[in-house]
Amino acid sequence: MTEQFHAVKTGVIGAGAISEAYLNNLCGDMKEFINVKSISASHIENAKKKADKYGIEAHTTEEILNDPEIEMVIILTPVDTHYGLIKDALNKGKHVYTEKTITVNTAQAKELIELSESKGLYLGSAPDTFLGSSLETVKKAIDEGMIGEVNSFSISISRNNDILTSMFPFLRREGAGILRDYVVYYLTCLCALLGPAEKAAAFLKTPYPKRVCILPDSKEFGQEIETPNEAILTGILKLKNGITGTIHDDSETCIMDRADFVIYGTKGMLLAGCANNFGDPVRFVKAVPADFTKPEEPEILEPVNPYSTNCRGLGAAEMAKAVREGVKNRASAKLALHVLDIIEAIERSAASLQFETIESAAEIPDLFTSL
Repeated sequence: MTEQFHAVKTGVIGAGAISEAYLNNLCGDMKEFINVKSISASHIENAKKKADKYGIEAHTTEEILNDPEIEMVIILTPVDTHYGLIKDALNKGKHVYTEKTITVNTAQAKELIELSESKGLYLGSAPDTFLGSSLETVKKAIDEGMIGEVNSFSISISRNNDILTSMFPFLRREGAGILRDYVVYYLTCLCALLGPAEKAAAFLKTPYPKRVCILPDSKEFGQEIETPNEAILTGILKLKNGITGTIHDDSETCIMDRADFVIYGTKGMLLAGCANNFGDPVRFVKAVPADFTKPEEPEILEPVNPYSTNCRGLGAAEMAKAVREGVKNRASAKLALHVLDIIEAIERSAASLQFETIESAAEIPDLFTSL
């Protein structure tokens, strides 16, 4: 980075659990690109705690949006608040980066993209894990032909909603089911690696719309809680380039997130790990070993970039750099819109029991090796 680069002065809206990782990175290794000035929260005392810890200011959201020094806003609130906050920030002339998903539905996302473009402002959205060392290593391997022609993929993931919905009440809110809270990571990484989707078919289940809070420290411990969101997905996707694959998420099972994300090619396959992480090891398995009688151990590939820890905020930092350089940001609003379009197609298919078409598209971002 040249000496002429000036970090983008930024306000953060939201001081919940995810803000800790963001602030740790943005006020640490990424401060060359983002200068966090202030933070707000629905409860100002939470904002003050974060402000004291990271040496920034605590303000109301209105004060942040009206602050002429602030060029960019990062939104870390639940998804059902994103539309209003993003719209307000854009109308105040701020670039905006938001946690996933960009909005609850595609109609809102399209409106906001049009607004940002009309004002010449950047709009970006998490998930940004595809920028980490794991998925970028997969991208490089695919681009260089390591696995030959890619024909298919499979994604199988799991979580435990008994624990998660007890720990995080926001998961009970609109737009916080497994599609928008967890599957979104895999769909984003899939499209960033292999391109946009064309067709979707799926089944969705909500097996336990009510359950008992099992977290001993919660004031709701032992009480019945409403958990109306979808928790199990079984789906099929066809990409616009003809690649097909499956995606399955059962969030009523293992306590720890578990994932198998495999991309199959004519020369072998890549095992990518968990798309909710930045730096899981990437393993390559040859289609044909040198000795048929002695199958080779999977090769662990060398990471192509250094972003292997919990790098939440990497997409925001990359966008800040793009703002200064006048280029496209990788964790873009159009990629986020397309992923949301896939999610809605999955929901329509679960209702219609038919394949549903995905109209939007998004470009595959360029390989990312460093800020």
